[in-house]
Amino acid sequence: MARRARRHITDSQTTFLWERWQQGESIHQIARLLDRKHSSIRQVLTRTGGIRPASRHRSPRVLTLEEREEISRSVAAGCSLRSIAQRLCRAPSTISREIRRNGGRDHYRANQADQRAWDESRRPKVCKLRKHRILAKLVAAKLQRQWSPVQIAGWLKQRSDGHEEQQVSHETIYRSLFIQARGALKKELLVHLRRTRAMRRSRHHTQKTADHGQLTGMVSIRERPAEVEDRAVPGHWEGDLLMGSHHSQIATLVERHTRYVMLVRVGSKDTQTVINALIKHAHKLPRELYKSLTWDRGKEMADHRRFTLATDIQVYFCDPQHPWQRGSNENTNGLLRQYFPKGTDLSVYSQAKLDAVARRLNERPRQTLHFETPAERFQQCVALTG
Repeated sequence: MARRARRHITDSQTTFLWERWQQGESIHQIARLLDRKHSSIRQVLTRTGGIRPASRHRSPRVLTLEEREEISRSVAAGCSLRSIAQRLCRAPSTISREIRRNGGRDHYRANQADQRAWDESRRPKVCKLRKHRILAKLVAAKLQRQWSPVQIAGWLKQRSDGHEEQQVSHETIYRSLFIQARGALKKELLVHLRRTRAMRRSRHHTQKTADHGQLTGMVSIRERPAEVEDRAVPGHWEGDLLMGSHHSQIATLVERHTRYVMLVRVGSKDTQTVINALIKHAHKLPRELYKSLTWDRGKEMADHRRFTLATDIQVYFCDPQHPWQRGSNENTNGLLRQYFPKGTDLSVYSQAKLDAVARRLNERPRQTLHFETPAERFQQCVALTG
């Protein structure tokens, strides 16, 4: 049986591929649209770690294909190098080098010379982290502490006193991790990112949806006071359950003003257990720093009225399938997956261990806080209440 000829992905198909990838479509979806195997699409994407490479272009200073064809015709006609250079408004040395590096007068071919010049022009710029190894070691150390590239870049800029050689952008860090050909950061550091995947995906790739039951007596998030909405004052929290294997879970709480994180160990998902744990935790904080709680519509909050009666803390609920209305908590739950990957049995962690993880997050600088830490901001609030 005749073997099927290999079909290469054309330039136009490659452009289409990257556009679809940046729009958030999956490898299998793109493969179906291009009538290719998904392995072929993956091969193109993994070559640069899922990051679209910059489009190549010719410098206006180099010889064009038309100029090379003129050189070829002139050489065949026996013209001198100076006459060719004068006709093309080029230096004679440029014409001489062009002919010499492509086989001399007897073997010069315009198409072959042009293709060779295009192939040899691929000289990737050495990235900053490869040139500045001390900076690269500092970035690697912060990645191992679970700092995000944005946090590292902001922190470096804050402490560099304007010295650019001591700064690096978060995009350079991401590219150095996902494009291993740069040789700047080891691939093993990828496991310390918030999302431990081998390729960088579009932010449009997935959107979390909610599927919760109906509760009674809920107060809508739309009835929250204005001071909660604009994060003007501390004391307003967002909460949710982070789920693990074997029906395990922990309650995650984030203060909207300072982004301060607290984790609460809960034995099961039933509403009595969750509400009891939240009541016990609420009594550990000053009343001025715990005024309201915004939660998703999970059945674990069915007994929310008992929580409000016991703590005098009003509970507000998001709209159905609108988890982004508690954006700080959603973001925090994503960060926590670095410490508690999906499939982890969360019941094995003690409250002391949860406190240690929360401390790690609270000591990381946050871009939204101008690269101060949640711990610093929260401590300022505690001092004011005291």
